[in-house]
Parts: sequence; structure tokens; C-alpha cells
Amino acid sequence: IYTLSLHDALPISAWRQSKLSVFTVLALFAFGFTSARGQNWKLLSPGNFPSPRSYLSMTYDGVTHKVILFGGFSDKGYLNDTWLFNGTSWKKVKTQVAPPVRTNAQMAYDEVSQKVILFGGYNGSEFLGDTWVWDGASLTWTEAHPLHSPPAVTGPMLFTDQKGHADKYGGFDGNFYDSTFWRWSGGTWKRLHPSMVPYARSSAAVGFNPSLNQIVLFGGLADVNPVNTWTYDGTTWTMENVNKQPAWIYGGSGAFDPNLNSVILFGGGSGGVDLNKTWAWNGTRWKQLFPMQPPSPREGAGMVYYPEANQIVLFGGENRSTLLNDTWEFRP
Repeated sequence: IYTLSLHDALPISAWRQSKLSVFTVLALFAFGFTSARGQNWKLLSPGNFPSPRSYLSMTYDGVTHKVILFGGFSDKGYLNDTWLFNGTSWKKVKTQVAPPVRTNAQMAYDEVSQKVILFGGYNGSEFLGDTWVWDGASLTWTEAHPLHSPPAVTGPMLFTDQKGHADKYGGFDGNFYDSTFWRWSGGTWKRLHPSMVPYARSSAAVGFNPSLNQIVLFGGLADVNPVNTWTYDGTTWTMENVNKQPAWIYGGSGAFDPNLNSVILFGGGSGGVDLNKTWAWNGTRWKQLFPMQPPSPREGAGMVYYPEANQIVLFGGENRSTLLNDTWEFRP
């Protein structure tokens, strides 16, 4: 991250011809005329792409080496279609079996079983507690029937943990926010009991920084103040004491960016006002980034790091009830 110098901001020849006053130049610096050097958002133009939707499920599949997207909410209702993204184009996958329609489910890649695990969501009438397994080798969905399972919730947080398992935390069951913590292991869910867990919540942003062996969670919807930052080291959760952090958001998107060695947080909704700010968590503090031409404000978008292209991929979401289906990248 760097502050633009006068030379960076405008070529010398242009400065000679410009009518910018010294006061204008000083104002630029006073207002923090900064940018993420080499890291910017770019709107892509894939030839094929999913329909507009929000609160979809999206993650990276280590078997197909592609981004996988499932379901969400559209102007036609709840969805259950499956798409793969290869860095340049989306392709719809026709499967004989698929999870039932839903929105605000989440999924994560389980490195141990080399499968993508999907859990929870809402279908318009009930909160869901079923578990589905995506096999990238055969491009098939299979419903799992675990002996033990988390409660049915919408807006759970799913992520790959330090040992390669798919973990699940929180959600909302229609009456209460959940604070239980589970791990997918051996075809079933196993509840974990760390000495500390985040306050109960749903629809928080979460990301894993493998270089620091740290998971970070921020914001969400809750009865107790969710404007706090939590980290998980593989053993227990810790609420971080930070001087500066993002404003309250729910439905924000998080993903790790190795180029900045930080978890990137983008967007989210807040009291009816959508945001399009970009933040970076470096393991100890938050820093707001100022990339040029960021995506429009949105909540409920899918965002994941795609290693094959060394880019974070962002898709869809909604901007004050306007459903989106644009694809963005955040890359060098």
C-alpha cells in the first residue's frame, strides 16, 4: 500500500500543463489519496455467466481447480444450479442430483476428503440443516447422512481450517443466533468445544490466512454487538483488541490474498446501506485499501481466492435489492 507521490499521480509534462493549484495537491494528500499498489479491482467480461443472484454459496474446488458456485436467491426465487469458473468463463454443470433450492447456505473445501462440503441455508419456508458433498472428480452432488449434525440454520460460516477440515460456525435458526462450532470429519460432523468462541451470529465474513495459520471472522448479524474481530489459531478463538476496524456489516465477503499476505474483506450491508469498501487484515490489524474503480456496493456476494490465476474472484450479490451478476477480480 502506498501514498501516491506527485510523480506517480501525473507525468511531469502533464503537471506543467495542468491547472491544479498547490492547494488542490495538498488537499489530495490531506484526504488520503492512496491506492493499493499493484492490487486493483477489475471488471471481467466472461462469455457466459450465472443469472443475477445474492447470498449464493461459492468456494474453490481443489480437485477441478476451479471456483464452484451454487444456488442463491434470484428474481425468480430460490436457486439450486451449479457453476464452475476457470478464471475467464463460467460454465453451468448439469447434475442428475443436486441440493434442493436455497439461499444463504455456505460451503468449504475439505482437503482431507478432497470434497466440497455444503451446509444449511433457507428455502423460503424453512431453515435447512442438510449436508451435501460435491465430488469434483465426477462432478456430482451426494447428500450426506451424518450421525451427528449442526442445527438447521441460515447464514452459517464455513471455512477450511488449519488441518484441512471443513469447519462450520454459527448461523440463525429463525429464533436464535447460534454459537456452536463443528468440524466435518469422517463423513459426519463433530462438535468442537474450544475454551472461547465468538459471540453468536450469522452472515459474518470469514477468511483463512495459511501463512499465519490464522482464521479471522468479522461482523455479521447478532443479538449481541457483532462489531468485533475474532481469530482462530486451531485451538481456540480470541477477540482481537484493535484500534481501527471496519464499520458494522453483514453479508460481507472475505478471502485470503497471498499478494498482500492478508485476508481481504469487501462490501456488506449495514442498516439498509450497502458498502463497497475494501479492507485487509494482516493478522494483527485492519487497514482500509483504496483500489481504483472498486465494484459497486453489495451484500451477499461470493468471493474466493483462485490460485491458478493468482486472483480473488468476486461474483454477484445485491445492491439495495438490485440483484447482480457481474464478475470481478482483485489481482496484481
